[in-house]
Amino acid sequence: MRFPSDTVKEIFLKNGAAPYCFDSPWALMIGAKFLGLLPLLVYPEEQNQWQLVTERSVEKLVCTTRKFGALILGAGAAGLLCATEAGKRGRRVAVLELADRIGKKILISGGGRCNFTNLHCRPENFLSANEHFAKSALARYTPSDFIALVEKHHIPYHEKTLGQLFCDRSAQDITNMLEAECREASVELFLSTKIQEVQHSTEFVVRAGSNEFRAPVLVVATGGLSIPKIGATSLGYDLARQFGLKIVKTRPALVPLVFSKKEQRLYGDLAGVSAAVSVSTDRQSFQEKMLFTHRGLSGPAILQISSYWEKAQPLRIDLAPHRDVISSLREAKTRNLAAARAAFLGVLPKRFAERWLELYAPHSWANQDLEKLDRQLHEWTVVPADTEGYEKAEVTAGGVDTDELSSKTMESRKARGLFFIGEVVDVTGHLGGFNFQWAWASGAAAGRAL
Repeated sequence: MRFPSDTVKEIFLKNGAAPYCFDSPWALMIGAKFLGLLPLLVYPEEQNQWQLVTERSVEKLVCTTRKFGALILGAGAAGLLCATEAGKRGRRVAVLELADRIGKKILISGGGRCNFTNLHCRPENFLSANEHFAKSALARYTPSDFIALVEKHHIPYHEKTLGQLFCDRSAQDITNMLEAECREASVELFLSTKIQEVQHSTEFVVRAGSNEFRAPVLVVATGGLSIPKIGATSLGYDLARQFGLKIVKTRPALVPLVFSKKEQRLYGDLAGVSAAVSVSTDRQSFQEKMLFTHRGLSGPAILQISSYWEKAQPLRIDLAPHRDVISSLREAKTRNLAAARAAFLGVLPKRFAERWLELYAPHSWANQDLEKLDRQLHEWTVVPADTEGYEKAEVTAGGVDTDELSSKTMESRKARGLFFIGEVVDVTGHLGGFNFQWAWASGAAAGRAL
């Protein structure tokens, strides 16, 4: 029995027609060497009737197969660094990116200046179910390594606070640098490429529209779920599950917190007011600035603690860390609201100090009530209703379980040739350039192992 596919092959051999990929295995191509037009396709239906397909439909069925030494899904920080490292080793590398440009998250980071690393990067600056996993990659690609790359491209930068390094001009300098490194390493970039299917037998096959990419190695650098408006998807987690890898439950991290409705009524009009505080959960504590928003709390201290906060868990906020506010009130000749306001204005912003005393003014000015006022100031307890979600989260906590990966190479222990790097992995850095350093380090680890 002859199959339609046999007829197609015969036509290719006799008439020199270029091969096409078809959605239907029963598609026949009819044409000659020099028709000058795209040939028509015919499909036999179950009733053996024939249906013509338009030229526009034919265009969609054209399939180009490209073979590479390595495929990298995602042209973000981790994916691009991985590509350059692999390209330098002689690998023919293709990077497939959904967006129409590389490094979208890099471009919006750090207020457009890109906080590209932190001088004080240590394993303690990372949250993971396995607190030791990140040590290997971080030790083998350090902030100094990335700084050397930045200086090689003559990008001016500065230290802002706490070891945070920013571009003097624009985050575009970093994406330009990574693009130049990819070009030098002969890496091929494919933008506006939506992945439809990934399969694996003897090699990995990635289908994207009319293109098919094949390689013995696949690196997943698709990022997390944070900031969906710039293209974040669940692709990386879906692929991990497809290949049998476990996922640590994901959640928004480095994200503003939302007050309950009651607290929104009490503090919502303080939006824009900030104060230096210390904020704690049972597991962690951070001392930095806190910012009131219309819906809740933000600022560095809140973003930091949000990575450790769990829903319905209380936050303890010290509004005057290492400051004794009440002593001046105790020693005042007259203890009253005016004296309390003067004491609080030396510590808190004016609008917040006044609101605090409106809500927590003591019943009397006796020492016992002053002690209570002092405790409330240093132990303000807030139970946020929720976070602002992935839309406002800088990163995604959780992800591909590190027990599934080699800490040295980032390769899957279950599927040889499959790697996961960057934010898609269950490694989340603190605020201040640590997540970029994890992207560079994990990308380098995989790139050098390809």
